[in-house]
Amino acid sequence: MLDFRDRSPAKKANDDFSGRRRFLSGFMLVLMFILVMRAVYLQVITKDFLIQEGDRRQIGEVSVSAYRGVIEDRQGEPLAISTPVRSIWINPKEFKAVQDAQVRVVEKLLSLPIGKISALIKAEPDKGFLYIARSVNPQLADRVKELKLVGVYTKREFKRFYPTGGVSGHLVGFTNVDDVGQTGLELSYEAMLKGTPGRKRVIKDGQRRVIEDIENISEPISGKNLELSIDQRIQYLAYKELQLAVTENKAKSGALVVLDAKNGEVLAAVNQPSYNPNTRNNLNGAFYRNRAFTDVFEPGSTVKPFVVAAALDGGYITPNSIFVTHGIFPVGHNVVKDTHNYGTMDTTHVITKSSNIGVTMMSLKMPPKYLYDIYHQLGFGVSTGSGFPGEARGFMKDYKKWHDFGRATMAFGYGLNASVLQLARAYTALADDGILHSVSLLKREEDDDTVRVFSPKTAKTVRKMMETVLTKEGTAIEAAVPGYSAAGKTGTAKKATSHGYTEKTYFAVFSGMAPVENPRLIIAVMIDEPSAGNYYGGLVAAPVFSKVMAGALRILDVAPDKEETMPILLTHK
Repeated sequence: MLDFRDRSPAKKANDDFSGRRRFLSGFMLVLMFILVMRAVYLQVITKDFLIQEGDRRQIGEVSVSAYRGVIEDRQGEPLAISTPVRSIWINPKEFKAVQDAQVRVVEKLLSLPIGKISALIKAEPDKGFLYIARSVNPQLADRVKELKLVGVYTKREFKRFYPTGGVSGHLVGFTNVDDVGQTGLELSYEAMLKGTPGRKRVIKDGQRRVIEDIENISEPISGKNLELSIDQRIQYLAYKELQLAVTENKAKSGALVVLDAKNGEVLAAVNQPSYNPNTRNNLNGAFYRNRAFTDVFEPGSTVKPFVVAAALDGGYITPNSIFVTHGIFPVGHNVVKDTHNYGTMDTTHVITKSSNIGVTMMSLKMPPKYLYDIYHQLGFGVSTGSGFPGEARGFMKDYKKWHDFGRATMAFGYGLNASVLQLARAYTALADDGILHSVSLLKREEDDDTVRVFSPKTAKTVRKMMETVLTKEGTAIEAAVPGYSAAGKTGTAKKATSHGYTEKTYFAVFSGMAPVENPRLIIAVMIDEPSAGNYYGGLVAAPVFSKVMAGALRILDVAPDKEETMPILLTHK
């Protein structure tokens, strides 16, 4: 049979083209259907999700820094305040697009070494947040911001400023670059001072820069202010006099504490050498140490009034008891010595002349536990509870380990150690008629944590005995306070080493109170290693006591009770 269908090449090509056209048309219809369904899915079914995603990319939350509380003295004078600053940060991933010339401009504005930013990015290339400058002046930060560089941002922060500098540096302490307390009262009261950051919702552009504030989510809550017991006027006076004494006596260091005799408030606490908390470059931890609170020393003869008070209160001696001394006094296999042979003395003259032999005789009359308990009640070997970080407890050997010579040395200030703050606190038991006060660095009206250590009669009797120390017959006429009666005790203690006590280095100490009948202030002074020739407490530490006490009493408007000793002012016509 013959096939008459057209088998020409042209007919075959037309059939192939028609098939492909139908296939493509069908394929396009399928794609269009998928796209329509996808659009419906995105715009209808998942509409809320997309809105949230869009908002998430355009609307964000940022932290709002809170003011740190002010630290102020008892008169309301600021000792630590926060000032607004800016910090400059970059997103390294975005910042890579910035031209080298622009980078140099930023480094020049911020006084950064050339290449500093590139080095930071190279060290941490995967970070999305990298500080390049902290605590920048707001005006300077605005100049950087005006450059409108990709990946460069500013952040509001606060920087701590200390108006009194080194005068109160050891006491107040300082914060780090993140405004967190590191030392001193800034550290002790961090929780109270730091405040609570706020939050706000903002709109960011495609480069994640904040372009508009939308709303405050929560307001920042400023930290609470801290009102100290410190009187900055007395603090400054004490600082200058201690600085002068340490310099003139070529001493290693010094510390001084002023206490309110009526309620235990710390009115001043200073140290030398000092440091300025506003500029702390190249300083190590030794400069930051508040020696008055954290360092201990053997107080030497400044503890003798406590031995006399303990012996009087316990009935082991009377004010008229007689002590026969010959310059040396054997105790076991050892010998106790006085600087001179004082011969026969009554109780008062034991204090006046600071006789080691006299107080040794008293100590040996008392049971070891009795004297130990008195020392313990006075706060030796016990924290004062001031709350200052790193405060020393001191050390006192248990009475069960005392031998006779140990009992002797404990009576004139060896075998125990204490801080200047502890020594000053112990003197409150003599100044406030037998009542030992707690100490406070915060302003308060009364002390609710007192302990009676001595009877009022004993405390008053010993104060009168101590008044003789500041006379020509005593060891500290240099401590006399013009216009006021004063009482105190010197101490000159050899420094201990790993091989015993040295004969060349000393602590020069003086602790006392004024006025005698009704003490208002207590001052304890310690000068470490005076090396300008004199090293006795009566010649090195006593003059500091005199000058600070005289000035502090005038500042507090305490009426003179010994006007005949006031300097005469001459007028010339």
